[in-house]
Amino acid sequence: MPASRIRSDITSDKLPPHSHLWTHHSDGDFLDCYSCTSNLPPQEAVQLALTMPGWAEALLKLRNVLVKPLGLKTEVDDRDAGDAIFPITYESDSELLMGTNDRHLDFRIAMMQHEGRVYMSTWVHPHNLLGRAYLQVVMPFHVLICRSSIKRVAAEGLATA
Repeated sequence: MPASRIRSDITSDKLPPHSHLWTHHSDGDFLDCYSCTSNLPPQEAVQLALTMPGWAEALLKLRNVLVKPLGLKTEVDDRDAGDAIFPITYESDSELLMGTNDRHLDFRIAMMQHEGRVYMSTWVHPHNLLGRAYLQVVMPFHVLICRSSIKRVAAEGLATA
């Protein structure tokens, strides 16, 4: 599949209003959303999206080393081999939410299938100055990782179309 066709299908978007993720959102929270054409169910889309390439895994390992002295979570302790990278907090046929709460911020990632598109959205609620600073520092990397993730979903969606 031509890379230009995949890139043109990835859109910075608005999460559909019936998403369960909106139940978390309040004024001042961060919320972004990317979408692509795909009929993949959210459970399959999230497996593709969160299978991180080596460069993203390296960034996450670096993040863990840097934030450990601050007392922030570096791994989900109750995760078993084969489990999702983040705990699942909500699941339906059309949507999956994953994430966790920490002392500096709470976050959720939503993967939603709606009308022939897959939506990937991230919600973040910072608790304090550390959470707001952390969000600013990771934002450029967050955008790269999210766009790379939805690109994998788009490629699979086009391959199966």
